[in-house]
Amino acid sequence: MSTDIDLNVAPSGTGCVECDEQQGFWVHLRRCAACGHVGCCDTSPGQHATAHFQETGHPLIQSFEPGEDWFWDYADETVLDGPELAAPTSRPQDQPSPGPAGRVPANWRELIHT
Repeated sequence: MSTDIDLNVAPSGTGCVECDEQQGFWVHLRRCAACGHVGCCDTSPGQHATAHFQETGHPLIQSFEPGEDWFWDYADETVLDGPELAAPTSRPQDQPSPGPAGRVPANWRELIHT
């Protein structure tokens, strides 16, 4: 597991990289433990964290939500405990979920995966 984690790499930003590029929205955020890429969860319309795993083979993500520190291993499909990654370890506390503020459509519940 340790080769899939870089304790020194910072997150790629405060929100999902691809959702920000596409002016989309996310439900929850996930951070790649290997490269810091921040993507959206599988409930989100874009499912960009899983897409990042499929494109790169980086198997470990950590929740990028305030107060959560669990890891998910795509390869084994298991929840894991792991080390603390480089700061910041979550999206900003004042950023809503779903988010970001101003880009979440009124009908967002109809657009997500359940």
